[in-house]
Amino acid sequence: MRNADCGVRNFLTIRLRIDDCDFKFRNPNSAFRNYIKVLLILCMMLFTGCGYQMVSKESHLPPGLTSIAIPTFSNQTHEPGIEVPFTQGFLREFINDRRVRVVDRGGADSVLEGVIKSFDIYSVAYDRSGIAIEYQTTVVIDLILKKQTGEILWKEQDFSETRWYRTSMSVLISESNKAAAIQQIGRFMAERIRNRFFYQF
Repeated sequence: MRNADCGVRNFLTIRLRIDDCDFKFRNPNSAFRNYIKVLLILCMMLFTGCGYQMVSKESHLPPGLTSIAIPTFSNQTHEPGIEVPFTQGFLREFINDRRVRVVDRGGADSVLEGVIKSFDIYSVAYDRSGIAIEYQTTVVIDLILKKQTGEILWKEQDFSETRWYRTSMSVLISESNKAAAIQQIGRFMAERIRNRFFYQF
């Protein structure tokens, strides 16, 4: 009986200790609350510092450049409509960046003009019967940033990007895949140019 009593007492003691720890965890004392507050303050200071770093990037721009116009790109290729996804990609990238205002040409300090110089497609993979199942597409563009007076501020020539897409027995699917690859090229080019734009002045 003594052994049984000791076992019961030990079990109750362990259970009480576990309950006590659980109560402390769910009801932290003031020291623990203060520790959490300090961590939150440090995180806020860290994020505030990061925000200050982002704003300072604007110092790379020429004085007086606060707005930009991005007219429809010029298409010198035989691919109809390719200028549309490229123009949209650049507009979206600069609008989302917000370091300069994107406005109409008449009210902008500067104009970013783009020319799509070439659009090439090559088959790069084939099935067992020799039919192409994957294509590589490469686009080359020129970009130039001018003031409204015509003064050239910045330019990028022969800027290229490549993507791959799968073909299909269905013409609609093949054309859809090609259009998606063109959109990806436009978005990626716009992202890369936006980064260069704000760091090369």
